[in-house]
Amino acid sequence: MNQGSLSLTRNQALVFDTLSSCGSPLSAYAILDAVRDRGMRAPAQVYRALDKLVDSGLIHRLETLNAYVACSHSHRHRGSTVFAICNACGEVCEYADRMTGDQLAQRALEEGFAVDTAIVELRGLCQRCSRGGGTNDQPRD
Repeated sequence: MNQGSLSLTRNQALVFDTLSSCGSPLSAYAILDAVRDRGMRAPAQVYRALDKLVDSGLIHRLETLNAYVACSHSHRHRGSTVFAICNACGEVCEYADRMTGDQLAQRALEEGFAVDTAIVELRGLCQRCSRGGGTNDQPRD
């Protein structure tokens, strides 16, 4: 998704551009390090921008990595968002899966729970790393 349809503040645009150009997940403090020379000096500034960007759907928070990644879809999607995260090289692949989202929501309704959003994080090895071509022998936590 691109930021063209939303009006972003200067700080939000800096954070979004940093995540978009990086292509990999970044922690809030790594983002702060990347934008510090452009006027953002306080963690609170970064966290406010991240919160707004997550709310707008431009970025996602990866809970298991405690990091953020730019949305790789060019449009808003319904259903669940699924992230496949490689434990070896850290590659993150995002895809939207309406069927999985519908199944999760139905199962939750059966238990009396109404789902607003569903984010699924799968951890394992990407195709390259499962063939032994990964860039890092140590799993990421």
